[in-house]
Amino acid sequence: MASHEDGGFLYLPDSAIEALAIPPGEIADAIEAALIAKSDGRLHVTPKSALLPGNGRYMMSTLAVGDEGLTVLKTVSVSPDNPGRGLPSINGAILVLDAETGLLKSVMGANWITAHRTAALSAVVARRLADPASATIGFVGCGVQARSHLAAFRALFPLQQVLACGRSAANRDAFCEEARDSGLDARATDAEETLRGADIVVTSITLDYSVEPFLDAAWMKPTAFAAITDLCIPWHADSLVRFGTVVIDDLEQERTAERPLMGAQAIAGDLTDLVTERIDELKRPAAFAFRGLALGDYAAAVLAYSRARETGAGQVVADVTMDRGS
Repeated sequence: MASHEDGGFLYLPDSAIEALAIPPGEIADAIEAALIAKSDGRLHVTPKSALLPGNGRYMMSTLAVGDEGLTVLKTVSVSPDNPGRGLPSINGAILVLDAETGLLKSVMGANWITAHRTAALSAVVARRLADPASATIGFVGCGVQARSHLAAFRALFPLQQVLACGRSAANRDAFCEEARDSGLDARATDAEETLRGADIVVTSITLDYSVEPFLDAAWMKPTAFAAITDLCIPWHADSLVRFGTVVIDDLEQERTAERPLMGAQAIAGDLTDLVTERIDELKRPAAFAFRGLALGDYAAAVLAYSRARETGAGQVVADVTMDRGS
């Protein structure tokens, strides 16, 4: 059987990555290490690129190279019609390459990493900005990101109650049932009740700019924290100034974005500023608003790739061109 070092590559579908059972906290720790590496000039990233080609579709890619000797490229598509086809709404792939030679090291599924690196990014900020005693978490949007964020935040906070607001009653009710099965009190709520009642809020609606804003930051508790994963689409833009501290993922990326998340005056700094303690004062209510960034994908993918090699997970695919020459 060909080995990974014989010129083949390691295939890691989402099922194999999920089976690695990497705890959310380890992904958050890997992201914090990557942020410090970027600040030190040891990790290089490009701004996230994105396309909105119509019919509600959203396509993006990220690219990063670090001093572990690896290059990570991710591409993902959001297709809102996929559930009707019996498919996940988010699908993609990750390539891991040797940073020196460019040779392919791994092809990985992108769905598990996209879900869990997003929640880990939120966790990095929540560790610093959310109330450590947070007991109630509210969700606007009850899909993949709600589930991954609930898992990540349960590891950080003494959560007891879930408030769930979602356009799809079936998704919302299924999410509540899963939360109850895990020992939490969970109930369906409307948007205002969710924000007024939660210590932590996660918004993750479909990325569709035609949605009329319906969330007001003035509804948040004075000590609350919001993880905004949906480009601020559901939030009234003029209400965002009510947050005491807003952190985004990457200021450089934001400057190149065609459509800003919010006014620059509302932003206290980015993830690197937060982790390296370059934000002068942290006030609540607080929020983390983000597009997703190459650094998070890089950290999660390298962690999964390294763990798979340690445990023998995945499938080695032989390089047939090298076999022919041998």
